[in-house]
Amino acid sequence: MKQRKVLLSLITDKNDYQREQAATARREAGRLGVLLDIVYADSDPLCQSSQMLDAIFGKGMEKPDAILCEPAGTTMPQVAQAAVSAGIGWGVLNRDADYLTDLRRNAKVPAFIVTTDQKEIGRIQGRQFGVLLPKGGNALYLQLPSGSAVSQARAEGMMEAKPGTVNVRMLRAQFTEESAFNTINTWLQLSTSHEAKIGLIAGQNDILAFGARRALETGTSGAEKEYWMSLPFLGCDACPETGREWVKRGLLAASVVLPVTAGVALELAVRALENGVPPVQQTVIKPVSYPALEELNGKRS
Repeated sequence: MKQRKVLLSLITDKNDYQREQAATARREAGRLGVLLDIVYADSDPLCQSSQMLDAIFGKGMEKPDAILCEPAGTTMPQVAQAAVSAGIGWGVLNRDADYLTDLRRNAKVPAFIVTTDQKEIGRIQGRQFGVLLPKGGNALYLQLPSGSAVSQARAEGMMEAKPGTVNVRMLRAQFTEESAFNTINTWLQLSTSHEAKIGLIAGQNDILAFGARRALETGTSGAEKEYWMSLPFLGCDACPETGREWVKRGLLAASVVLPVTAGVALELAVRALENGVPPVQQTVIKPVSYPALEELNGKRS
């Protein structure tokens, strides 16, 4: 049996969930006997597109049998078409891609999606807001970049599920802890930040929440610092060594478990290449609250 080669294209190596994607894919590749190359786009869609096109057209590397991509921006329809036309399988991670139906129609290689219900992630955070602010209040919410479909879906779900008595102030950051740290430091310079009466701080991933906490801890002092550190911080991803560990240590009040999709996608791609049977177009894995919502009751009134 031919040893398969797969390229995994991830957003950044500075994000704990992306690193977990890479680690899981490496373990699965070892189990399956697959040669796995991993490239990171440094959160740049143009860089990511260029990396994958170089692989598709064999520039400086052997062509892969399949490409698995977690997009930094759009879902890369042109790159997907180029891959499939070149006989290279195509898998999208953690995004919806409406071009897949047409792409699959005449494809001789697998083309599919493995994703988590991003809107449900937001809904879970919205329900967490309700548990932690039962009397209502103001939440500070750090979003991922504006071009990210994940950011939009999670924000929509959060707004849909949060109680009407909770008001949300939104700020933008990139995918990294340092970006959240800088965003909060800039926000602290505004007079309105000290008048906002924030009741909780949430990030669309754990490291945004952690970066926000670090900025508030180092950028304030005295009674103001004590106030900020008394508030619940909420994240998302719940990777074992970061988000879950921060919840256990009390640095975050809660997170949302975002299942790792790269290993599932790798197995689907290799199985389809071997047996010629395409996987279903979309596999959706459900997120869950960490800890469970009922365990959050009584943490804050």
